[in-house]
Amino acid sequence: MCPYCGPKHYWIPNHQYRQATCAIPHSKLQNLQEKVGLLVNKAAAVPRLGIKGYEWWSEALHGVSNVGPGTKFGGAFPVATSFPQVITTAASFNATLWEAIGQVVSDEARAMFNGGVAGLTYWSPNVNIFRDPRWGRGQETPGEDPVVAGKYASSYVRGLQGNDGNRLKVAACCKHFTAYDLDNWNGVDRFHFNAKVSKQDMVDTFDVPFRMCVKEGKVASVMCSYNQVNGIPTCADPNLLKKTVRGQWRLDGYIVSDCDSVGVYYGQQHYTSTPEEAAADAIKAGLDLNCGPFLGQHTEDAVKKGLLNEAEINNALLNTLTVQMRLGMFDGEPSSQPYGNLGPHDVCSPAHQELALEAARQGIVLLKNHGPSLPLSTRRHHSVAIIGPNSNATVTMIGNYAGVACGYTTPLQGIERYSKIIYQQGCADVACVSDQQFGAAIDAARQADATILVMGLDQSIEAEFRDRTGLLLPGRQQDLVSKVAAASKGPTVLVLMSGGPIDVSFAENDPKIGGIVWAGYPGQAGGAAISDVLYGITNPGGKLPMTWYPQRLYHKSADDKHGHQVRRRCCRCPLDGHRHGSGNATISGKAVRVTHARCSRLSLGLQVDVKNIGSMDGTHTLLVYSRPPAGHWAPHKQLVAFEKVRVAAGTQRRVGINIHVCKFLSVVDRFGIRRIPMGEHGLHIGDVMHSVSLQPSILGVIKS
Repeated sequence: MCPYCGPKHYWIPNHQYRQATCAIPHSKLQNLQEKVGLLVNKAAAVPRLGIKGYEWWSEALHGVSNVGPGTKFGGAFPVATSFPQVITTAASFNATLWEAIGQVVSDEARAMFNGGVAGLTYWSPNVNIFRDPRWGRGQETPGEDPVVAGKYASSYVRGLQGNDGNRLKVAACCKHFTAYDLDNWNGVDRFHFNAKVSKQDMVDTFDVPFRMCVKEGKVASVMCSYNQVNGIPTCADPNLLKKTVRGQWRLDGYIVSDCDSVGVYYGQQHYTSTPEEAAADAIKAGLDLNCGPFLGQHTEDAVKKGLLNEAEINNALLNTLTVQMRLGMFDGEPSSQPYGNLGPHDVCSPAHQELALEAARQGIVLLKNHGPSLPLSTRRHHSVAIIGPNSNATVTMIGNYAGVACGYTTPLQGIERYSKIIYQQGCADVACVSDQQFGAAIDAARQADATILVMGLDQSIEAEFRDRTGLLLPGRQQDLVSKVAAASKGPTVLVLMSGGPIDVSFAENDPKIGGIVWAGYPGQAGGAAISDVLYGITNPGGKLPMTWYPQRLYHKSADDKHGHQVRRRCCRCPLDGHRHGSGNATISGKAVRVTHARCSRLSLGLQVDVKNIGSMDGTHTLLVYSRPPAGHWAPHKQLVAFEKVRVAAGTQRRVGINIHVCKFLSVVDRFGIRRIPMGEHGLHIGDVMHSVSLQPSILGVIKS
């Protein structure tokens, strides 16, 4: 038995696990200072062992990013494919697309690693729940629904990490665990926010995407967040890290802090009295790697003071070094390894750029088409007025946590492929504080056969550490839209760029505005995708992954007596009902504990016919909702499955959908126990409802 790690698995050249000895042989890494130097993102070299220094921090949210010191753009790798921001890609509801994007991003990441300008550990994706629509980082997430976020997480992670057994193409990381949906709002920031979360909400909402990421996506890493949950910093909470992520979900990888999180809970949250206590709490809770210098500065003293023992540090290093081994980082030069043939020609390839365009097309959502006003006609609409601060956008289209795009097709450039354009910006920028340019924009609308207004937000309005205060268009944008629409002699179409929802009820109710399209932040090819939708080259099939609330619901903020803002609206339908009986009963209140059912064989199959009655080929997303029997602590209705289907014009397709009963027809009671309610469950698909009766005999209940 190794005196540091105990019996562990040893990584051998054929990349298979064997029970042998620890990943750190007895004669190595016995120096405490050397070990401590490996606990931080800028890991120190250990020359006597041939271990090179390594920068763990790279990002790949929707393409290889230049956020984080692990990736350097330039030389043979000046650019990388920039896909739509995650919220836009999520609107496609296409899990196959999500995995394909991950595969392309990891191709480019490996190519850049082979060229010596990138690492192999990428702290992406962000799978937090977009619960408050004003959150500046909601754009990075797959939306408000836990099942969608979880499916996105597992799909994207599989694309990034590959399917080569225990070998990793790159190592992904699902973040930020957990209950993180605030950056800087009303005097409270993410460094001081204490999320008060019930047991029910934790299991039913916030755990879902992370559990799916770990158990189904087999992610190599999970990142804990800055905030506290019920008074405990997430990076110091053994119930979250050691018990849940590593214990219950069986994470095969490492747990990393958000950058400077340990220092934040010591220095800003004052959770511990000394920095040594903070370092010890983090490692004892299950943290393996610190983004930032804090553990490197204080862990050695924590050991010397008896707050931490070396075996706990060894366990952390075992988790990080094993991931590096699975990446092949100790297997010789990159050129001699799998993926070693990837190089500059594999970055921004035509196929990768075409996928970025297709992803943008699939993520665009048609919100209104009165008349119908869309698609525009190249024959009838020879001239088009293009108006708005996002009409000629470039970097706005890629959102945050992006890299350097291969190139940009702006909305202006996309539309001029189809019609003669008259361009007026209307506002100097999205803040739109002045009406000085309104006159020229109104004149353009009077002259043109059709008018397209490209409005919305950018990173000056919503971003990391920048939450919105409301849901309306910024400044005088709404005034510009209404005045231009009133003057337009042809159809008027409003195109919106944003990561979060916008209250555009004024445009929905304006008969002069015939069409409204949401493009999110559509990536490097956004302008081409938008124009393809407007002119009918593409039939838009995206659906909003988050609720668009009216501004009146957020006119006043709610604060609790401790000054922590109350931001958590239930994105699913409200909870109701009462729980009956003992919490320890196998069958309680006519609900069976999931742990007491034979879940492996419980799957419900649906066959649904989808018919395209239109004149264009198109896609449709089947959303399956469940309405549990009355009288249980459960949402009135919740999403349990979705499926993307493409149907040719005038044809019909039959789609099969499988629903795992224990995972998706169960509900969570107030004690955080997942149960399957007995009785009639209603399954809703559009305006069609089907009833399914669940009884204990069907579930094969194991008696307690």
